[in-house]
Order: sequence, then C-alpha cells, then structure tokens
Amino acid sequence: MKKIIIKINDIKLEAELTNSETAEEIYNALPITAKISTWGDEIYFEIPVHVELDQTAKEVVDKGDLGFWPQGDCFCIFYGPTPASKGNEIRPASKVNIFGKVTSDTEILKTIKDNPEITIEKA
Repeated sequence: MKKIIIKINDIKLEAELTNSETAEEIYNALPITAKISTWGDEIYFEIPVHVELDQTAKEVVDKGDLGFWPQGDCFCIFYGPTPASKGNEIRPASKVNIFGKVTSDTEILKTIKDNPEITIEKA
C-alpha cells in the first residue's frame, strides 16, 4: 500500500492510498504544492491530474477520506461536515473518487486559518 505525507504549516499527516487508478495517477504526480481552499470541514486544491468518476465515487464520505473531485481536478481532504451536509454526514459538493484515507488524527485540521500552502509528497 502506497503512503503519502500531507504538510500544512506545522501540521504533518500521514495517509494510505487505495489500489485504484485515481490513487496511482495522484501518486505519480507527487510532490504537489498548492494553495488550499476550505469548504466547511473540507480542504481542497487543484492538482495536475485528471481522471473521471470511477467505481469508488461517493456522494457521502467518511472522516479522513481523501477524494478526487473530477469537476475541478481537486484533491480533497474530508474531516467533518460541509455546507452540503445533512446532519452529521460529510457530503462533498458532488461525487468524488475515494482514493485514500488519512491515518493521523484529522481534528488538527480544524485549526487551519488563512488558506496556507499544502505539500503532498511520497512517504
């Protein structure tokens, strides 16, 4: 199983990737540095990868899931409800391919302010 490191300011998270085409395409594009945006408790940013929705695509995701949003070529990190969520669910703007999972505690992501840069690299 391939692993990645996610760095935002002093925050460092580890994640494991699934065995999927989306995960492979993203892994092959690393390292990636980008300016993040947030949408509720979701971090997202555009990456130089494009894949279509696949069999992993979900409308509701789990805390810690890594998703790829084909409509914006965005890498997404989910750590809580978004503006589209109903109740406590975690709902992306639209379907995302699930390509991995953060194995570190994602609660620290709630402390991020001012949309800093993120770096994703191979572990």
